[in-house]
Amino acid sequence: MSQKVLLNAKEVNIILHRLACQLIENHNDFSNTAIIGLQPRGTFLADRLIDILKSDYKIKNIHSGYLDITFYRDDFRRSDKPLEANTTDINFIVEDKKVVFVDDVLYTGRSIRSALTAIQSFGRPKEIELLTLIDRRFSRHLPIQPNYRGRQVDAINKEKVKVNWKENDGEDSVYLINN
Repeated sequence: MSQKVLLNAKEVNIILHRLACQLIENHNDFSNTAIIGLQPRGTFLADRLIDILKSDYKIKNIHSGYLDITFYRDDFRRSDKPLEANTTDINFIVEDKKVVFVDDVLYTGRSIRSALTAIQSFGRPKEIELLTLIDRRFSRHLPIQPNYRGRQVDAINKEKVKVNWKENDGEDSVYLINN
């Protein structure tokens, strides 16, 4: 097994600030926008972006939450091991809000399809956008594309993209792992 560094901590930080600026360009003061991190790994990215928006760009009152899509996936019954659900934490109605889904890696698109179904329990959004740190563009099973992307990666199916967050993994980095 070999691994190649795609992004180091400095590059991840630069990308996070660029993504935050792109969000500001499209959502201004975020008064009618909600940022929702997809469990489990999209929550780290969402938290970091919200922290940058609040601390560096002085944007206040951002609606944010976490969405668990475990039981909305079309493959959730294909595993022999019991599934462990994550927490959904959305304490607001998304009705008529612009929702930005945040996930670390866009691969097949199935997680996003599941999130589109799951969010309906919280109202009907006015608009839904997708922000992802890594876009594996040649691996889609569904016609889903990100509105905001940190980096495009051309990885073949046997290669895996691993995103590490300092809050969970001790470092900010992205690796391409070849099995």
